[in-house]
Amino acid sequence: MEFEHILVDRSGEFATVTMNRPQRRNALSLAHMRELITAFRQIGDSDALGAVLAGNGPVFSAGHDFADVADADLPAVRSLLMTCTELMDLIQQVPQPVVARVHGLATAAGCQLVATADLAVASEDAGFAAPGGKGGWFCHTPMVAIARNVGRKRAMEMALSGDVIDARTALDWGLVNQVVPAGQLDSAVQDLLERVTRGSAESKGIGKQALYAQIDLDQPKAYAYAVEVMAATSQLPDAREGMRAFLGKRKPQWRRGRP
Repeated sequence: MEFEHILVDRSGEFATVTMNRPQRRNALSLAHMRELITAFRQIGDSDALGAVLAGNGPVFSAGHDFADVADADLPAVRSLLMTCTELMDLIQQVPQPVVARVHGLATAAGCQLVATADLAVASEDAGFAAPGGKGGWFCHTPMVAIARNVGRKRAMEMALSGDVIDARTALDWGLVNQVVPAGQLDSAVQDLLERVTRGSAESKGIGKQALYAQIDLDQPKAYAYAVEVMAATSQLPDAREGMRAFLGKRKPQWRRGRP
């Protein structure tokens, strides 16, 4: 389908969703978020093995579009934030690994997108912030995702100061997986996607969703959940194929996936 605010491209096994509002610094208007939701739903239902989330223009994303919020009443703002939450949840629910390709600034809900993505690769010029702390509208919802990446003390520093942290700090704090020179950003994203999509796509999709389900449980509940999922998935054809291929010292033949 045709989109106004994003571009969607399929190249081989991977899909790329590019936020395409450079004149608005890829701000997340309601219409923009609804298009992202549609695109990720389509990718989730497709045979793509992985996905990239990128942005056109000088920055990755400046967060919520204040033009949608400045004069909106409470129900309208609540609806907008619930749409944003739907988008964030969907990125983690689709079976494919989603890699954020980050350049320039990723602020507020833009930083939330980076924190929500399964993986993130940033260029050396990238910066990350939750600027609401030095403004009038605190970054409550972005901090849900950011705090789960960087931990309480660092999250509080970002949230209260509103200061930009550079790419190397984001790497040290766990917000991104890699930092590379700008000229190597695309190749680094491609390399990471290829590495994380090896193996059975079915197994990997269940594994991604199960990891998110157990990660915030206490340890006994996490193990109880993981035991049941791991036992059940041992019966999948790809699981049996992987074990038999290992025992037979041969390459597995997945129903869908990469060797």
